[in-house]
Amino acid sequence: MRAARLSVSIVFLLGTLHLSLAMAGPDSLRLKELQRCGDLLSADPLTFCLRSDGLDEGDVRLMLAGKPVEATRLDKGKLRLTLHKAEHQSGPLWLQQGERRSNPVWLTLNGSQVLAAGPDDVGENMDGLNTYLNLISLIIEENHDGLKESRRLASKYGAEVVGSIASLNTYQLRLPVKNLTERDSMVLRLGNEVSVDAVVVEESGPEEPVEQDQDNKPRNSEWVANRFLDAVDYYQHRLPSKQAPVETHPVRIGIIERNLDFDAPEFAPYIGDCDPRDPRTCVYARDADVPTEHGTTVTGILAARSMEPRDSGFLSALEPASSGFEVIVERNSDAGITANVAASVNLVEDGVRVLNWSWGIHRIGARDVEGEEVDSLIRSGVAMSGYEELLEEFFLWLRREHPDVLVVNSAGNGSARSGQDDYRLPSSFITEQLLVVGGHQRNGERDVPVEHPEYVTKRPSSNVDMRVDITASACTRAATLEAGKRGDVHCGTSYATPMVTGIVAAMLSINPQLAPEQVRELLRRSALTIGRDRDFEPAEADDLTAPILPSERSYQMNNQDIGRSARLDMRKALELTVDSLNQVR
Repeated sequence: MRAARLSVSIVFLLGTLHLSLAMAGPDSLRLKELQRCGDLLSADPLTFCLRSDGLDEGDVRLMLAGKPVEATRLDKGKLRLTLHKAEHQSGPLWLQQGERRSNPVWLTLNGSQVLAAGPDDVGENMDGLNTYLNLISLIIEENHDGLKESRRLASKYGAEVVGSIASLNTYQLRLPVKNLTERDSMVLRLGNEVSVDAVVVEESGPEEPVEQDQDNKPRNSEWVANRFLDAVDYYQHRLPSKQAPVETHPVRIGIIERNLDFDAPEFAPYIGDCDPRDPRTCVYARDADVPTEHGTTVTGILAARSMEPRDSGFLSALEPASSGFEVIVERNSDAGITANVAASVNLVEDGVRVLNWSWGIHRIGARDVEGEEVDSLIRSGVAMSGYEELLEEFFLWLRREHPDVLVVNSAGNGSARSGQDDYRLPSSFITEQLLVVGGHQRNGERDVPVEHPEYVTKRPSSNVDMRVDITASACTRAATLEAGKRGDVHCGTSYATPMVTGIVAAMLSINPQLAPEQVRELLRRSALTIGRDRDFEPAEADDLTAPILPSERSYQMNNQDIGRSARLDMRKALELTVDSLNQVR
């Protein structure tokens, strides 16, 4: 036990030393962009374009999974890299120049890539929403060769195939149109083609607005409600115990976000090479300009590094009892939902077991529980229908090809019903491989133990209903550029979601044989409660989650938890996962 604690101290001390050496300065080296370029439909070779900050005129080494690769240097910190798939595998890529190293970015050799529209290729539709003018995607019927058929259609309509998600038989076309009237006419004609299942029209929008609380409270004060530190303690001490030790396994996690800020002290230790077999938590991402962006906050809940475990991300706090976690932050391009799906396909094909989707959209006209229109993250009916088909293809492919992968998705912050597909995507999908997370907050009006249902209350903005599987704490503090200082409190289901992603990854590290439906069952069986007594379908329809059933409490019909909503209990979930190792499947 003493040796384990000493190892933890050494890990944190090394991390702190690395942090002090890697802190941002005028000579910092950062990878800002990594994109497929050239012919995106080429299966081999693959060409990538990189953009960096801080690159000097001297020699530079480009390292892929720890091995040097040759790149052509262009102007202003840009490089061009060509790889043959037979010679390489997907892995972390970083720059080295002298003693300086950049942040590592995940380079995938899988082929899903779509283009984002430039500022001149976006128009405003009748609903007042930005929409892509000349880029659309075709979902080709499965009985057709998707690439061949999309090229035939492109030739017929004077278009060009420019991107693809081949695993979903989906191909992106650049249309020969000058305005939205011409685009809509061509979309209608393409949609009527026998070989076309659906047309995806992308509506770009700003990233989800971050709710902010101004209360000056510690970063982890909300996490107590989910027994965060209890779970860390259990994992660190129960798993490596001398009596009945539990073997752990490496797990790879995908975070669908744009980037994160490696200048923040809690991410500076991830710069350069990282070996998850040490064991360590490793993070691969493009560098952001400021630490308050969405991706940095989401990823921080999983992987922020601190001398204090109570202020660390969950997975990084599990060292060294874990066998290593790899957290890949990836968004493919800025092409909205289509890019999110493309990135997800690549990550799954690269071995990711858990995907974190802290995003979602509402249809125009969606109503909240009070009957008022939802005004955040809205899309037109035309766009929603295409997204629905694309997401359906993704989950059908996932069930067919990767049945062990679990997607953890935020319920949304519209105070609406998460399960109504007329209103909300993707949380409305009914599949064992999608786990939907709502948000709760501390109940300042009640001084009760953590286990009490009224220790927390539902967050007013959180989407609700039977489709939500579980709730988690919705608030965290943003990173800053000053060591030991925390930023503003950010709240929302976006930040409840990585709490669940983290515990799911930890559960799979204990028992990698767990199927998605078994993970959901263990989370619900272990859950604490929230809500009034027996709130099955209350008149005001404000269930926060699907009510806990008798089967989730060992069929004890008189159990006081039955009928309440489910609140994440991270420690109990780990305990049940260890128990599952002894159960005959």
